[in-house]
Amino acid sequence: MGNIFGKKKRTRVTEQDRAVLQLKQQRDKLKQYQKKVTLQLGKERQLAKQLLKDGKKEKALLLLKKKRFQEQLLDKTENQISNLERMVQDIEFAQIEMKVIEGLKVGNDCLKKMHEVLSIEEVERIMDETNDAIEYQKQIDDILAGSLTQEDEDAVLAELEAITQGDDLELPEVPDEQVPEVPEEEPEPEKEKPKKTPERELLAV
Repeated sequence: MGNIFGKKKRTRVTEQDRAVLQLKQQRDKLKQYQKKVTLQLGKERQLAKQLLKDGKKEKALLLLKKKRFQEQLLDKTENQISNLERMVQDIEFAQIEMKVIEGLKVGNDCLKKMHEVLSIEEVERIMDETNDAIEYQKQIDDILAGSLTQEDEDAVLAELEAITQGDDLELPEVPDEQVPEVPEEEPEPEKEKPKKTPERELLAV
């Protein structure tokens, strides 16, 4: 049965990572040794005091010499820890620099491909067209901003006044022929004359 959640992506461990790990392990061991010796020195100092109280001066002196030697070892240990930490920092910073260089390389490759697609001549043409458009827009902005002469301003105002009054509107032509008047009342329909019957026609004869 396969893993439901999928496999985790494994991180590639480099030689630099291994070196940093080893240096940190050595540093931690030195710090443990340093802590152990520091505790031991405190105990030996207390023991030297007790020996002096007991009148055992030579043993106390020998113990203090041993303590002094261990303190010198602590100083050397501190220097070694500082060197290890500095080396770890240098390696880690070098790794960061390598990533930055790789990023720059990818960016340069991308720029080269873009430059191949867009030539210098094409860029100059686009820039010229852009400058022309900007200059044309600037001229329009200057006109709208009131850079016209007083004569131009008067002409514009006159045209505006004419449009407002409707003088320049074209109206449809009106025919000259007169339209017949429509009577106000409709005429009554004529009554039909009664048709003569045959009898009436005979009497008339």
